[in-house]
Amino acid sequence: MPDALKAYLDSVKARDPAPRSRWEVMLYPGVLALGLHRVAHWLFEAEMFFLARFVNHFSRFLTAIDIHPGAKIGRNFFIDHGFVVIGETAEIGDDVTIYQCVTLGGTSPDNGVAGKRHPTIGDGVIIGSGAQVLGPITVGARARVGANAVVTKDVPDGAVMVGIPARQTLVDAADYQKEFVPYGTPCSERFDPATQQVEILKCELEAMRKRLDALAAEKSGAKERAAKERDRA
Repeated sequence: MPDALKAYLDSVKARDPAPRSRWEVMLYPGVLALGLHRVAHWLFEAEMFFLARFVNHFSRFLTAIDIHPGAKIGRNFFIDHGFVVIGETAEIGDDVTIYQCVTLGGTSPDNGVAGKRHPTIGDGVIIGSGAQVLGPITVGARARVGANAVVTKDVPDGAVMVGIPARQTLVDAADYQKEFVPYGTPCSERFDPATQQVEILKCELEAMRKRLDALAAEKSGAKERAAKERDRA
């Protein structure tokens, strides 16, 4: 087995506790889809578009994963399970993990001119199951997109995005510092789609409290300065 393939299979094992061996990983639909996409992309770059599409459709038939031959994908890309759609102008960096039922989709250009229509995904990004990342946006390196989130705007590096439309939320530093968190975000109620709106409101309330404290301190300081000026007068 080539060293490059061993390294890739080991990178998948590091992100998924289920497989017992590299040979088992080779049967994963995401791994098969990526291998066939490498062939389809080579054909696409050589302008053999029909053959590229043929390989693309054959891959989709085998794996239920649809990666357009034109999509650019970096090293150690892993699709866990399947039913993923990746558009033609999508660009994916290194060490990216995507879970099932994710779409890296495009938006129709208003002027009708073809161009960059799909997202650019930075290195080390994790995209949770059911998430939709749409349009020519950029998801920054090491960002996490929660399950069922809909992302239509640029995502900063290291951000955790949840909700519809997706909004940035906070994550404990102890969790963030881990090299890889399976399934995208820590498994707690804070990131359950049913309660994520409550978490967002809590974050907004905390920000308002800090702002009120700052205003109160500013007002108190102004009163003290006014009192000192009266004493000097």
